[in-house]
Amino acid sequence: MGTNLLTQNLRLISLVIYSIILAIGNCGGPLILRLYFVKGGQSVWLSSWLQTAGFPILLIPLLASYLHRRQARASRKQLILMDFQIFAGAAFVGTLTGVANYFYGYGVGRLPVSTSSILTATQLGFTAIFAFFIVKQKFHAFSVNAVVLLTVGPLLLGLHANGDRPAGESNKLYVLGFIMMIVAAMLTGIILPTVEKIYKKSKQEITFTLVLEMQFVISFFATLFSTIGMIANHDFQSIPREARAYELGEEKYYLVIFWSAIILQCYFLGSIGVIFCASSLVSAIMIAVLLPVTEILAVFFFNEKFQAEKGVALFLSLWGFVSYFYGEIKHNKKANSLDKELDAAQSQPMSEAVISNNRCSMMESI
Repeated sequence: MGTNLLTQNLRLISLVIYSIILAIGNCGGPLILRLYFVKGGQSVWLSSWLQTAGFPILLIPLLASYLHRRQARASRKQLILMDFQIFAGAAFVGTLTGVANYFYGYGVGRLPVSTSSILTATQLGFTAIFAFFIVKQKFHAFSVNAVVLLTVGPLLLGLHANGDRPAGESNKLYVLGFIMMIVAAMLTGIILPTVEKIYKKSKQEITFTLVLEMQFVISFFATLFSTIGMIANHDFQSIPREARAYELGEEKYYLVIFWSAIILQCYFLGSIGVIFCASSLVSAIMIAVLLPVTEILAVFFFNEKFQAEKGVALFLSLWGFVSYFYGEIKHNKKANSLDKELDAAQSQPMSEAVISNNRCSMMESI
């Protein structure tokens, strides 16, 4: 009982930590990526590359974990925990992530942060659909209500987003940006349940270190995909020229690129971590509920308009968030109550059998 309680507490603490990391990446990522485009950046492949290029930073906690394991088990100096099955699954997810990153980067380059964030929120609906088929996600009334609210809010705002079209941009490119963001949301809706499926099918114990290793492999293959695209498009050669023409200056150009890679890596690590601690649906809900925060920040940093529709979307998102976790609390209480009743029912016959055996022993002794 004590061990189970300790495990639950550790998982809850891990969930809070991953949620904070996800919040940093989910709110800061679109803003800094948009800053790259607004001030003169033009490469969609570079923006795609930046979304996962910060993965080498994961070597720091991985090395610390390895040294800890080496001291704890002097006879076993295994550097990598994941088996080939997990590696292959992570490589596939990484490649799919690279494709999604390209669509997302294109959308961010064409749309205001508020609009792109709203369209990103549709990934919750996609995640719910694909989670049902991929991991047999179970739904109750509150979770269905949350999915509907968190999806309807962004769609409602999207219907009135045409007024946000950046000056000088053609309607064709603006619509194409819309389509790209929706495709990116759909791909993310496939990626999150697929990661959960890899966790569930794994024959290994899913630990913090294994989650980091998976994220490292996913980011490596996503970055490799974008690197090939940059090489084919000759984008690496254009970086110095783009830096010199950047409105904020050459030095700040490289700072924007550097922090884009770090902050966006937080998004991917946080989302994968929340799946590890909870589920793909919870990860998608966390992403969706943070999007209005991104919209509000965009109002301050980019002077984007905060229309009444955005206020409605924010209210619906918060309502959906509360609805989901209220339903989870009720569901968990009911499940715990049923478990206690089952344990009591199983222990009662055993107690009666013990009493009966004791009576038999007493009769035999008489």
